[in-house]
Amino acid sequence: MRRQPHDWNRLVELHDKLQRGEPVTFDSDEVRTLVRRVALDVAIRTEVSEQELRDPTRAASLVREIRQRIREGSRRLGSALLEVYRLQESGDLKGARKVLEDLLAVEVVPLYRHTAQSELDDLLAYTADNG
Repeated sequence: MRRQPHDWNRLVELHDKLQRGEPVTFDSDEVRTLVRRVALDVAIRTEVSEQELRDPTRAASLVREIRQRIREGSRRLGSALLEVYRLQESGDLKGARKVLEDLLAVEVVPLYRHTAQSELDDLLAYTADNG
């Protein structure tokens, strides 16, 4: 999982530079290492990121894909958790469990999957303890 907490922010900054049309050099070891690390964090295999980093246009597309996975996964997780908490408060634990299971069925980012699985585990433990 995330080894460098600031990496995702740095990747987002790199993405924003690309969006503004600013030049981004993928030749530097620092940038390549950053992209490789965050690609792994969002479940993009090393072989894929290495191949994409060989060409500046494809490297830019890789950065966009990474950013999209971060953004969409975050939104999905946030929305799901809000729904889970709402359902829990209303006493619908089965519905809350279903929301988390549905999220886990589609989420690819390990950090977000881990958070969803932890919430599901807590919910299942609560359900087991409280019948």
